[in-house]
Amino acid sequence: MNDKEIGVFEAKTHLSVILKRVIRGERFYITRRGVRVALLGPVVQENAPLKRGCAKNEGYAMKEDFDEPLDDMGEFM
Repeated sequence: MNDKEIGVFEAKTHLSVILKRVIRGERFYITRRGVRVALLGPVVQENAPLKRGCAKNEGYAMKEDFDEPLDDMGEFM
C-alpha cells in the first residue's frame, strides 16, 4: 500500500482535504519532526452487509462440532 507521510502542520492546515482523500481509501502517516506518530486511514465498517457465502465474511469461524447431530433431532435419525 502506498501510504503517504504528512507533517502535523500540514495535516492540521488541510484536514478537510485529507479527510476527503481518506474517505476514498487513502492512508496517511502523520509525522512530527520526521518521525511517524499516527496513522490516519479509513475505518472498516463493523456492520458491513454480508457477502454471499458466509465463509467469505471476515471474522467468520465455524465451530469444530458443526457436523455433529443435534440433541433434539435424535428421533429423526
